[in-house]
Amino acid sequence: MASVTITNTQKSYGAAKVLHGVDIDIEDGEFVVLVGPSGCGKSTLLRMLAGLESISGGTISIGDKVMNDVPPKQRDIAMVFQNYALYPHMTVEDNMSFSLKLKGVPAEEKKQKVGQAVAILGLENLLGRYPKELSGGQRQRVAMGRAIVRDPQVFLFDEPLSNLDAKLRVQMRAEIKQLHQRLRTTTVYVTHDQIEAMTMADKIVVMRDGGVEQIGTPLDLYDNPANLFVASFLGSPGMNFVTGKISTDDASAFETNGGSRIDLKEAFPGLNGKPVTLGVRPENWTLLPSSERSLEATISVIEPTGAETMLLLGHGKEQLTVSIKQRPRLVVGEQLHLAPQPNSIHLFDTATGRRLN
Repeated sequence: MASVTITNTQKSYGAAKVLHGVDIDIEDGEFVVLVGPSGCGKSTLLRMLAGLESISGGTISIGDKVMNDVPPKQRDIAMVFQNYALYPHMTVEDNMSFSLKLKGVPAEEKKQKVGQAVAILGLENLLGRYPKELSGGQRQRVAMGRAIVRDPQVFLFDEPLSNLDAKLRVQMRAEIKQLHQRLRTTTVYVTHDQIEAMTMADKIVVMRDGGVEQIGTPLDLYDNPANLFVASFLGSPGMNFVTGKISTDDASAFETNGGSRIDLKEAFPGLNGKPVTLGVRPENWTLLPSSERSLEATISVIEPTGAETMLLLGHGKEQLTVSIKQRPRLVVGEQLHLAPQPNSIHLFDTATGRRLN
């Protein structure tokens, strides 16, 4: 196992710059998820860490060794790909042991390493099968087993669950997390699925347009997003946003463009009349009786899910999603009065997207 240090790392394809000086410190044994929309540079960065892409600027180190010019096979990493990349003409056992065979590992040691990986992943009854005889989840386990037998310093996962159905993704998500808890090998995992990032990571790196927006633990990023992009990207359903302005005429308050007024606990001196965006997560709204200090919204859709009820609401031209645990008798078209729960309000500068409070 080893730490990974990414310092001012850049990547260009001719005049097109893909990564703009990325800095990330990954501790020994840490599970770090790179997350962001398609085209943000997360997979390119992972491939640079693996040595499959050259580095245009900056450095990437594993442990105390700079890897910029080190060939992939000498980096002591193991990568699990999105498409599994199994050899179709080899059995499960042969696929898992192939890298050891290339290294010239003695037969007894090779058998032991494969046996350990098979036991961890529950593949005992599949060793003689070929990839075409396996389900998607079984193929992914074999790909993970092939990585485990190498006993690398760093595991790299490139969107490994994107080809699986929803139920199997949930199962494999748990299995990968359990695997990391058992092996404690430094892991870098790339995904565009923020649910995977939230549930699996020790630390999340949110990327956009070739740069890093914010780094932190899942709950830190969820509770304290640095800007509108991070706030909107993490969470399912996503955070609600309402545009308006700060008013400090009598007491600090947020006035929506739709005419509602919400009290703010925090004072914002010098910002009277400043255009801001209010952010509140779906689970942080409270239904109120008619009140002057609330947000008025009209129900457009009611979605009972059993554990909770999702309400889709309209406030002027803006749409809101509210999650409530109780089961009130509501009807489409009914007008509700909402107030954010204490300490759940996020305020962002509308022009820059930067968090204000």
